[in-house]
Amino acid sequence: MKIIPRDIPPRAAWTLEQGGIHPLLARLYAARGVIGMDELDDGLGKLLPPSGLKGIADAAVLLADAIAKQQKMVIVADYDCDGATACAVAMRGLRLLGARHVDYLVPDRVADGYGLTPPISQRVKAMGADILITVDNGIASVEGVETANALGLKVLVTDHHLPAAQLPDAAVIVNPNQPGCTFESKSIAGVGVMFYVLLAVRAEMRARGVFTAGQPEPKLDKLLPLVALGTVADVVKLDANNRRLVAQGLKRIRAGVLPVGLTSLFAAAVRKPEVATTFDFGFSLGPRINAAGRLADMTLGIECLVTDDAARADELAKQLDGINRERREIEGGMREQAMEIVDSMFDESEEPPPAICVFDPDFHEGVVGIVAGRIKDKLHRPTFVFASSQAVGKEHVLKGSGRSIPGFHLRDALDLVAKRHPGVLLRFGGHAMAAGCTIEEEHLDTFENALSQVAQEWLDAATLLRRLHTDGPLAPEYRRADMADTLQHVVWGQGFAPPVFSEEVEVVSQRLVGEKHLQLKLKHQGQPVDGIWFGRTEPLPSRVTLAFRLETDEWQGVRRVRFLVEGAEY
Repeated sequence: MKIIPRDIPPRAAWTLEQGGIHPLLARLYAARGVIGMDELDDGLGKLLPPSGLKGIADAAVLLADAIAKQQKMVIVADYDCDGATACAVAMRGLRLLGARHVDYLVPDRVADGYGLTPPISQRVKAMGADILITVDNGIASVEGVETANALGLKVLVTDHHLPAAQLPDAAVIVNPNQPGCTFESKSIAGVGVMFYVLLAVRAEMRARGVFTAGQPEPKLDKLLPLVALGTVADVVKLDANNRRLVAQGLKRIRAGVLPVGLTSLFAAAVRKPEVATTFDFGFSLGPRINAAGRLADMTLGIECLVTDDAARADELAKQLDGINRERREIEGGMREQAMEIVDSMFDESEEPPPAICVFDPDFHEGVVGIVAGRIKDKLHRPTFVFASSQAVGKEHVLKGSGRSIPGFHLRDALDLVAKRHPGVLLRFGGHAMAAGCTIEEEHLDTFENALSQVAQEWLDAATLLRRLHTDGPLAPEYRRADMADTLQHVVWGQGFAPPVFSEEVEVVSQRLVGEKHLQLKLKHQGQPVDGIWFGRTEPLPSRVTLAFRLETDEWQGVRRVRFLVEGAEY
């Protein structure tokens, strides 16, 4: 591992300090590309206008007409947290705008696969729908939209995934990544796209004079806690616009303005809404929602987010918590099994292969993505993990989920594999860092060799060297609990990394706790401080350069600062 301190543009840091930003935060923001106070303004008025999204005006007319005619709308969701929150935002938002006939359908990961398929369109028609709305999917659903059109449905696709060469023939498409869209935030999550569509619908209805004293204009900002959760959980880049959406959601949650389902999820996760952080979204609430889509039925997750019955929300949150515990157990066993397979691929003295593919008949398809991420983190290689499809009649089909490293665009790699080996990939899609595909089991070796070939061509020694970018030394006066609290309060995430400091420290003592974590007594600039390195079992030398996060630890009612170690260079 190579620890690399970030460059801190002094002029930008000085400008932010002059604007009243704490000196440490000014340094951290400047190192992440912030050059002025305007970028740190998280007010709703600073959000990018909906008009920048191609197709959004047509979407607003379509939905405003449907509400006026009280037509039946059915939302087709995705089975991850972004899809679930996008569905909940659509359900709640359309009802706030006056829609009386809104329902949803979420595909089953095993039986239906991903996206709007022809059978899903048929089920939507059977529900009596006039309008079919996709959230967090649909941009690749050419056949599904074609079937919906043939059935007389009007289709609105809202998505954020990268499109293929052929777009579906939907009535309207709203996707910042479709050709010709000038919306600046290409990283907006699916839930964010749906929120923007609702803003446009409200503006269209306002222009039509719909809102009166008898029907006042609804406040859509109450949907922002759900937008924030889905945005962080989908690990999209937190550009300035996404940070504003998340910050606004967090403000409402901390003030106690949130759906009862989120309150119940915080309770199930033993987290406190009044001090909510992006960490809670990414590591506590998000996984509990995702677990439903991985192992059970995402309807549980969506119902938890749309219900206004507190008792029902508590019951659903407890179910989701139980499913998440089961997911962790399955994942733990699969991870050990997968690592054994990976370890057999190369000797300890050798470098890992340029790309990793792992399959075992006992793997669960709902957890392959998580396990791929664990392997990628350990070996710093693009990784795909496959499981046999559990769908009836598709036992010889493998479903794979991949995770990548910086410098290797996973979806583009799959696209190249598909071009070089036509017919091997039954379907694929995704982003730069995460993607999925479906193949016949007989083609696994072909896929593995093809992906490795692309990795050999695209990856060089510099890319394959694990790098950890840090914020350099931590001044001893900032090694305080209140400073740790200040840092945790900020919106950090993908593309706006949480602070990690690095410098040489003295290791006074070290011991294993729980057989797999290294507990440390350190001297930081001559002063004692505790440290913990989760998942580390090998001892450290007496002097070492550590990369660490600043966090608080509570013991017997006393809050103390400790270093959460991320890596070492020695």
